[in-house]
Amino acid sequence: MSVGLLAVVDDILTAALKASAKTAGVVIDDAAVTPQYVQGITPARELPVVWKIALGSLVNKFVIIIPIALLLTAFAPWVLPFLLIIGGGFLCFEGAEKVLEWFGREHAHADDEPRDEKKLVLGAVRTDLILSTEIMLIALASLDPDFGIWMTLGALLVIGLAMTVVVYGAVALLVKLDDAGLRLMKSRSRRVRRTGARIVASMPAVFRVISIIGTVAMLWVGGHLVIANLAETLWAGPYDLVHLVTHAIEAAGPVVVWIVDTLISAVFGLVLGLVIFLIVTGVSRLVKRPAGAEPHATA
Repeated sequence: MSVGLLAVVDDILTAALKASAKTAGVVIDDAAVTPQYVQGITPARELPVVWKIALGSLVNKFVIIIPIALLLTAFAPWVLPFLLIIGGGFLCFEGAEKVLEWFGREHAHADDEPRDEKKLVLGAVRTDLILSTEIMLIALASLDPDFGIWMTLGALLVIGLAMTVVVYGAVALLVKLDDAGLRLMKSRSRRVRRTGARIVASMPAVFRVISIIGTVAMLWVGGHLVIANLAETLWAGPYDLVHLVTHAIEAAGPVVVWIVDTLISAVFGLVLGLVIFLIVTGVSRLVKRPAGAEPHATA
């Protein structure tokens, strides 16, 4: 019996490893997006906030995504593409908002001191829900359909735990690099102190780069989700255009094709996100207008 159990565990781990390899791109996106949410909080709260977001990510995967994905796959697989379109649209909206901030539009709570930790964690977990959904659905699609419900569940649980450890372990290392630099600056060795000073001095630029990568990642993943799932449901136009362009440059090699595919998805995501932003802003103003126009001056 123990031999049979070990064989089952080995099969689950092997399948999880193969499926995880296909989620690498989204995992990198997730690791690039998350550090943005830790910027601006006190150093003492950085790791606790990352821990809370990681716990929220596990809840997303184990309590929400995996059970719903398995149920929908079994009883209503046609719903999944529509959910991914909605999730992709949300990522495009968040990415477009951040791009607008680069060009001078201030976030509604940009001046709050200190940053609201609960809202920060909630925002990060909400974004993680979309990225984790794609990770788990890609993994689910990569598993053998004849694997069986319990083996599939086991593989998804292993993948979910492993991806969370990888992503948030990397995020924790990133956000504490400046602390490591400060410790190195206290060393007796001049060379070590210089290294520490360089680490500390480079961290603002590192986080700016991470912020840009994270925003582009949101637009890319969101745009790709919408394009791919629109093609499966309502409208194949954007997908056909991407396919036409990438097919025309196939001779340039797979790397160039991937870059162009990614760029088109990101541009599509930005345009879609700006449209959604305009709609949300317009609706918000319409809803707030009656309350703002209520008082009238009396002579």
